[in-house]
Amino acid sequence: MARRIILSLALCSAFALAAGCSDQAAEEPQEKAAPAGTLDAEQMKRLGITTAPAQAVDQVPLGTVPGQVTLPPEARVAVTSNFPGAAVRVYVIEGQEVKRGQPLALVRAAEPLQIRGELARTQAELDLAEARARRLAQLAKEGVIAEARSEEAQAALRQARASVSEQQRLASLAGAGADGTMTLRAPISGRVAHVAVETGGPVDGMTAPFVIENASAYSVDLQLPERLAQSVRPGMTVEVELGTGEYGKPLVVGGKILSVAPSLDPMTRSIMAKASIGAAPNSIQGGLVAGKNVMVVIAGQSAQPGVAVPSAAVTRVGADDMVFVRSGNRFVSRKVTVSGQAAGRAYISAGLKAGEAVAVSGIAELKAMTAE
Repeated sequence: MARRIILSLALCSAFALAAGCSDQAAEEPQEKAAPAGTLDAEQMKRLGITTAPAQAVDQVPLGTVPGQVTLPPEARVAVTSNFPGAAVRVYVIEGQEVKRGQPLALVRAAEPLQIRGELARTQAELDLAEARARRLAQLAKEGVIAEARSEEAQAALRQARASVSEQQRLASLAGAGADGTMTLRAPISGRVAHVAVETGGPVDGMTAPFVIENASAYSVDLQLPERLAQSVRPGMTVEVELGTGEYGKPLVVGGKILSVAPSLDPMTRSIMAKASIGAAPNSIQGGLVAGKNVMVVIAGQSAQPGVAVPSAAVTRVGADDMVFVRSGNRFVSRKVTVSGQAAGRAYISAGLKAGEAVAVSGIAELKAMTAE
């Protein structure tokens, strides 16, 4: 009997203890899960995530548009031969850099020889006319002949002088030697853009055997979207990012808008504009080359403030431009309005304040962590 009572008391104690533990476990609060995008310093280092502050700028670009580098009309100069002939020697090839006055080709023509012969004949006639005019002038002064005959001789003398002057100009224009050879020279310093003659081939006065391009000035043709059609004006400044220069820094060339077309292209729904830009050294990677496709930032003329961040901080999520803003130990994606990008920086006109820290690396990891 006593044994049964002791066993019953032990069971009751066990049940009571179990019930107490259960109640205590139920009363303890469960630890909440960290919000998406929360990272400590060690996790940021492991994922390679770095940040940079948004910097305030006084003027946000009007926009970024595609363009193509071209040469202005005055940058091309055709080299022609004054007289038809044959190319005896060709000294240059396409793409070669030349200096002003440098020989391009040696051309032999028959017409310069004829001009030299005509010049010799007219000079002999001039000598004869001068002698006759002097003699008749003396006779008229002495009263031997009529004054009219002396005046006729003076008129013939003036005609002979005019003939000699004409032949001298032609001979100077030809620039030919005694054997009828002419040297075609570069009128400007630049690059040989076109060679249309071969050694032994014909050269005429109607076709340019050489075209020289002046590489010291370029222009760029822009395609302005319809939304910028009414905002872009001649005189606005532009910046063209050509690639990476020395020490990994972006290579940027400045310029200004020259003209804007008055009408919209019905096919592309864009307006063509032309801007002048300076030259970049060919030795630097991404230098200017005619035909190169580039992105052009139009600075505009308004003083709209905004912020600038490294271009790597901006990512595309769907149809929106986004940045990851750091708030304490958490990164939050935020939609922003990007007005343009230049020199490795993105200019934001809305969605971000100066001083806020944004992620500039590890963007893919942040997108995966904050994706719903």
